[in-house]
Parts: sequence; C-alpha cells; structure tokens
Amino acid sequence: MSVSAEQIRQVLQERLQPRTLEVVDESAAHAGHAGANGLGQGTHFRVRIGGPAFSRLTRVARHRLVYDAVQDLIDQGIHALAIDWLPHTDPANPD
Repeated sequence: MSVSAEQIRQVLQERLQPRTLEVVDESAAHAGHAGANGLGQGTHFRVRIGGPAFSRLTRVARHRLVYDAVQDLIDQGIHALAIDWLPHTDPANPD
C-alpha cells in the first residue's frame, strides 16, 4: 500500500495544528534502496513543521509527537520520515 504526502499533511494538520507544515514525497530519490516499493512514491517523506505545539519540547519529544500522530500511516508503508523543525512566527515564544 502506498501513502501520500497529502495523507500525512492532513493527519499532522488535524492532530498537531502546526503553524507551518510542508510534506514532500522523496521516494523517487530512494529507488532501489531499502523500503522502496518500486513505484517511486509513498515510502520516503520529508516533513517540515513548526508551531507552538513544539515549543519548549526536546528534539526527542518533538519526534515522538510527530511519529505518534502518523503511526497508522507508518504501519501502511512509510519506510522513512525525515523531520525538519521550523520556528513558528510568534516572537514572544520562539522555537
């Protein structure tokens, strides 16, 4: 089964309500690697995310929050999920 970047985006938006969110399917760049499904999509993703929900959390806690939110999709075929943390735009509470 193949997962889409849009599915990941929807789940993260709904569960974590980030201020900034971008999900990119990088599967094509991993063709032939472990976890690739031969379709060039749906297995390797990069998430760029930021917002108040991540403030004052450790990097490990941030990762756990994201992985817990998308666990059902991981079970459906996500092999790799890279996470880039973006600062949110609240100057009173920067990341």
